[in-house]
Formats: sequence, C-alpha cells, structure tokens
Amino acid sequence: MKINWGIIGAGDVCELKSGPAFYKCNGSALVAVARRDAGKAKDFACRHKVAHFYSSADELLADPQVNAVYIATPPQSHKELAIKALKSGRPVYVEKPMAMNYAECEEMMQAARESGQKLFVAFYRRAMPYFIKVKDIIDNGQIGKPVAVAVKQFRAPFSSDFEPDTQTWRVKGDIAGGGYFYDLAPHTIDILDYLLGKIADARGFTSNLGQLYEVEDTVSASLRFENGALGTGIWSFVTQEASNIDCIEILGTKGKVQFAAFDFTPIILTTSEGEQKFEIPNPAHVQQPLIQTVVDELLGRGTALSNAENGARAAWVMDKIFNKI
Repeated sequence: MKINWGIIGAGDVCELKSGPAFYKCNGSALVAVARRDAGKAKDFACRHKVAHFYSSADELLADPQVNAVYIATPPQSHKELAIKALKSGRPVYVEKPMAMNYAECEEMMQAARESGQKLFVAFYRRAMPYFIKVKDIIDNGQIGKPVAVAVKQFRAPFSSDFEPDTQTWRVKGDIAGGGYFYDLAPHTIDILDYLLGKIADARGFTSNLGQLYEVEDTVSASLRFENGALGTGIWSFVTQEASNIDCIEILGTKGKVQFAAFDFTPIILTTSEGEQKFEIPNPAHVQQPLIQTVVDELLGRGTALSNAENGARAAWVMDKIFNKI
C-alpha cells in the first residue's frame, strides 16, 4: 500500500522544502496538485512528474486516487480546507501555523475526531537532525536540569516591505493572522515545546514600530513551562541588518546549549568541561524526515513527530502572547 498525496496550494514552499518529499518518502507518492492558477498547477505537475493537476480544491478532492491531502495555502484557508478534506475521508497534513487562531484549531481537531481521520501539522523541525541533536543534548542531561530559555530574533525589513503593492501576504493580518511573527515564531514555539515540554502559560506585548504595514513588527513574550522552566523571547523585523540575530539559548544547572531556529548556525554546548560545537547538515528537503514519520503512521508502522495536538498548542501560546485568550 502507498499513501497517494494530493497537494492543495502548490506554491513556493512545495518546490524544495516539502513537495519532492511526498514522492521520495518510502511508501508515498504524489499523484495530484491543485492551485487556483491552472497554468502554474500544470507547470508544477510537469516539472515534478505529477499525473494530475487541478485549479480547485474540490476538483482534487474528487480524484479517487488521492487518499491523503497536504494543505499548503496561506493560513486564512487552513481551517476550511482541512475540514473539507477530513470530511471527504482523507487524513490531512497542514502547513504551519495550523490555523489563524486556537479556536480554529479546535474546530479542525473536532472535525478530525468526527471523521475518524488523522490530522498532522508541518512543524518539521521536530524531525530534522539539527534539532534532534539539541534534544539529545538536553535529554542526556548534558546541561543538567533546564531552568531558562532565551529567544532572540532580529531581522532587517525586506525591500518588499516598504511598498504596499509589493508586500507579501505574510504581513496581511486577514490572510496570515499577523505579521512575520505569526509566520516564523510558531516554529520556535513548537520546537521549544518539543525540547522542553508543554508551555503552561505565556504573556506578551506587541508593537508596530516601523509602521511599514498594518500588523505588528515587534513582539516580546514571557513563557512558563510545565516543568517549571521559564523563558523570554524578543522578535523584531524592523532592525538594521547589522543587528540581525537568530539565537536560542537553553540554560541548565550544568551548562547551556545555543542554537538557531532558522539560520542553522553550529550548535554550541557549554559546560564546566569547556565548549563543543556541532555542525549538522540539513536534508535536501527539510520536511522529508517529518513527512516520512507521517507516512509511517498512516501505514501503521510508526508515530508521527508532529500532530494536531502540538500544532494547536503552538496556536494557543501565540494567542496568549497576543492577549487573545
């Protein structure tokens, strides 16, 4: 048996990060893609040797060969498309963030329960060798008991941010849910959930300091984990390029480990014995390790490393930071 995937929203993320993984994973095939622009859907299908292409989700869901669905559209449509695919009797793998807010995540999980189908979220860092190495360091007790975490992500604006006509959908609140924080920080929040356990509480402040777009560009957060560890985070997407930084530090009773959420700089372990650096290469298709775990679960031979439950937890933390719940 094979899992025959259909992609709804075959855009940029599907070109390298995820798309090829669906036909390269063991027990998996990519049989159909859909995009509103039929010409772009056809182009993707031709280049990736996909048999069928469509210009709507409904057409793809009518294809009897498709027995699992990957939703790679902007967050605005995640809930609607996921529920529709689940009700069609197919498991779903949805891009992050899981939805526009935690309430939408709850609706999606309810639809999964009612349909008897499985729902997964593309928090693929959980399966990447880089972050597995960090988890091994923590789980093996090399930094002792984790007590605190500090997150910093500063980035200069993109040239496209300065003109409304060139701005990405990622800074359109009605499409993305928020600004770049909503697009990028879910990965950071989820990987902390994976490394340190559930976040029990979160509080935050948000500002629009650059006034380049209508949504927030700077966010601060305080976190409390169920295991008692505490955390802080600061994100800003309007700093000078010289101030760019992507750094997560987890401090324990015996040392600390430093790594990056996006830049994949060397992992640095510091203990009383000195400093060690680990350079871990990324897979060619960064989502492939996670997608393989999803395929394995669907085939009854393993357990996926990211599911709707942890995906919804990340959304809950985001809503708490933005004082929405």
